[in-house]
Amino acid sequence: MPVTKKVGDEAYSGSIVKKGEMTGVVIATGSNTFFGKTAKLVASAGGKSPAQEAMFKIGNFLIIVAVVLAVIMVASIPVAMPTVFSITLALGALNLSKKKAIVSRLASIEEMAGVDILCSDKTGTLTKNQLTLGDTTLINAKDAQDVIKIGALASRKEDNDPIDNAVIKALKDQSVLADWTMEKFIPFDPVSKRIEAHLINNNTKEELWAIKGAPQVVAKLSSDPDVQKKVLDTTDALAKRGYRALGVAESKDQGKTWTILGVLSMFDPPRDDSKKTIDDCKREGISVKMITGDDTAIAIETAKKLGMGTNIYNATKVFPKNLDPDHVPADLEKLIAQADGFARVFPEHKYAIVKTLQKQGHIVAMTGDGVNDAPALKQADCGTAVAGATDAARSAAALILTSPGLSVIQTAITEARKIFARITSYTIYRVALTMNIMFLVVLSSILLNFQPLTAIMIVVMSLLDDLPIMTIAYDNTYVSKKPIRWQMKKILTTSSILGVFAVIQSMLLLFIGYMSVKNPGSISIFQVGNLSQLQTIMFLQLVAGGHLLLFVTRQTRWFFERPFPAPILFWAIVITQIFAACACYLGWFVPRISLWMICEIWIYNIAWMFILNIIRMIIEKVQK
Repeated sequence: MPVTKKVGDEAYSGSIVKKGEMTGVVIATGSNTFFGKTAKLVASAGGKSPAQEAMFKIGNFLIIVAVVLAVIMVASIPVAMPTVFSITLALGALNLSKKKAIVSRLASIEEMAGVDILCSDKTGTLTKNQLTLGDTTLINAKDAQDVIKIGALASRKEDNDPIDNAVIKALKDQSVLADWTMEKFIPFDPVSKRIEAHLINNNTKEELWAIKGAPQVVAKLSSDPDVQKKVLDTTDALAKRGYRALGVAESKDQGKTWTILGVLSMFDPPRDDSKKTIDDCKREGISVKMITGDDTAIAIETAKKLGMGTNIYNATKVFPKNLDPDHVPADLEKLIAQADGFARVFPEHKYAIVKTLQKQGHIVAMTGDGVNDAPALKQADCGTAVAGATDAARSAAALILTSPGLSVIQTAITEARKIFARITSYTIYRVALTMNIMFLVVLSSILLNFQPLTAIMIVVMSLLDDLPIMTIAYDNTYVSKKPIRWQMKKILTTSSILGVFAVIQSMLLLFIGYMSVKNPGSISIFQVGNLSQLQTIMFLQLVAGGHLLLFVTRQTRWFFERPFPAPILFWAIVITQIFAACACYLGWFVPRISLWMICEIWIYNIAWMFILNIIRMIIEKVQK
């Protein structure tokens, strides 16, 4: 809506003059203008990705272990890790796009999984962005529809004005509009603050003048002080409840005298799915804060209807006038943390809110649609451009919605948690398996002066291990009911302990096989002919045990409980194991061993699978 400017007021760069003339003095240019400050905030916003930091920490951990053991092996280098991460994130992004959420930055997916505060705008996201008529206060009219009819006659449907559309839509009998011909129409003017229409009845030739506009303006058309007071009191009461007010009057004597018919109340109703989505967010550990440019009363009323907290502050009153978003006072930081939302916000307020919450350790998602929202969208861990957002907002956002409403964001967060769980399970598996291979080679060389794997075995094993792992991006997974983020201490502790027991598993089989070679007949049920066959045994043990370990790491409960592995992952592993067994039985690339020996190795690995699963559950219980 146009805003009236008077002598001494400021007009921001980029403003458009709708009507009138005025001499202005330029007081700021470039980055010192209001628009320039917004652009400057966009340039300064941004942060490091937790996924990048996590990958560096995982890589550094494996490098340190490799240095300590003083061995460099092809199989110990996590060459598939970046590929698995990228494929998982890319397929996750594809899945999100099917659910009306387009990812512009892959790293934002894992950031979404950890979101614990969602700063949402009101109009169009929490509400329908469609003005709707509420209760009508009658002044001189006998029926609410009489007031609405005159308001509709003072409207032009072709203008597609949201207020006109709301009034026309509320009229039950639309046919009465066809009985009148509009002779003259005076559109809304920021000075007069009203719309006026001159109409003639097609049947009776009766003339009618209809007006609707700001109640304060319409009230002045009446000479009755009591009527004026009632209109103004009604307007104040509606404002306190967060409603807009529209006065309606008619005249039948060419506008010489006016009859005040009543006051229409208007509001932007909440979306049908908003309350349920907010309740779902609460259950999933996400706090939703309302950030809006509307009046405080409107924000509080909307919050009540949605079941949100009503501790909403007027940003223009609580934020300093010359706010430095990078240096927020301590008392204001506390207020931001405790508030359920802010009204009357400006771009620097949104930016400061996001940065303050991040400083307090939160992972923040922020929604927006305008150019002024760009700094906050870029600074947020998960900046979200809502449906219909400007190009500037889309460029700054990490997530772009193609469908209105908050439910799309909540769905995206749920999907992100699934993706994060897949990456976490793979990370634990990869670290544990790498430790197993490295320690096995080093310890067998030191203790037995024996190389358990040949060069060709290492290459084949790497391929057999990594190819099925690519399908982990499709795996079914448990969805966490609270925000999840990279807990490197927990991940590395879990993977290290599992790695140690995996080493024990491999070393035990190696010692049994080695004793069988050196002392033939000493172990009747497990007889190994020579050291070459022992290498094949260790090759098969690592291939089979590695994939069984993945079934253990993919969830924190028993591996045979729901959610079951995705069919593509399960069958990829089955096919890989069949190939490995055939290679060992037929002597492809490796010395041949008997079918009975292959079965014994599988029984041994399955037994250890249960042991490792118990250890996994104990670790999870202790670390909670």
